[in-house]
Amino acid sequence: MTQTTRERFDAHMASISAAIADMPVGKDMEAFLNEKYPASSPIFADIESLCRQAIAEGWMCKEGRGDVRWGRVSEPSPKLHDFSVDVVSMAHDYGPHHSHPMGEIVLTMPQTPAARFDSCDAGWLVYPPGSGHYPTVTGGPALVLYLLPKGKIAFTR
Repeated sequence: MTQTTRERFDAHMASISAAIADMPVGKDMEAFLNEKYPASSPIFADIESLCRQAIAEGWMCKEGRGDVRWGRVSEPSPKLHDFSVDVVSMAHDYGPHHSHPMGEIVLTMPQTPAARFDSCDAGWLVYPPGSGHYPTVTGGPALVLYLLPKGKIAFTR
């Protein structure tokens, strides 16, 4: 039996969340993720492809309009070691200011060579607990996947 897009995506998220479940959210986690799942890896390519397929299938990035679409893909659960999963599709824009009470683990998937998320190229970016920002995409469209410990996020504007 062939796995569906959703099953394959969920399996990657379960595997990644298991790998980081006991790590503090911070720069060491970022280094670990970029070493274990770099932008040049088959897993990164598969996650990016699955995100594109899921958007086309209509179960990912269901909210928003135009060049800014988003959506929660998975709520925190034991299978995901209490992380939620969200995906945003943005082009040349910034999102609402928010803070990360427990941190934020971001996977940036540029859709053009010049695209950046918060000035970062393809790969992992980890914001520590208590940090905040206006999520910003420049240089072209990007898919941005983020894991939130216990699904915690606080929109401030």
